[in-house]
Amino acid sequence: MIKILHNPRCSKSREALALLQQHYDDIDVIEYLKTPLSAVELTILLQQLGVPARALIREKESEFIQLGLDDATLSEQQLIEAMVAQPKLIERPVIVKGDKAVIGRPVSNIMSLLS
Repeated sequence: MIKILHNPRCSKSREALALLQQHYDDIDVIEYLKTPLSAVELTILLQQLGVPARALIREKESEFIQLGLDDATLSEQQLIEAMVAQPKLIERPVIVKGDKAVIGRPVSNIMSLLS
């Protein structure tokens, strides 16, 4: 099973979904803005990505500055809680296959997961 954390309003996310549809018939499309991830799910996702929470945060979103997330002293848990409360902060798209995941920016990152 392959999963994609998808935002249909994002061109890169739509591009990633189209690429996955070329390779897979059964894709679990998770519109994470409508169905936000829990802190546990986000923690697992970060483990699958092999990155710290800060690497998954969209720094160009206005909420990033408004919430003071540019503070380098914030803990992993604080950053995770911010993404749970404001899912718009989560980088997109994210593709999960088994116990591995990649951020689909650039879309070429997805190919490493598919092979």
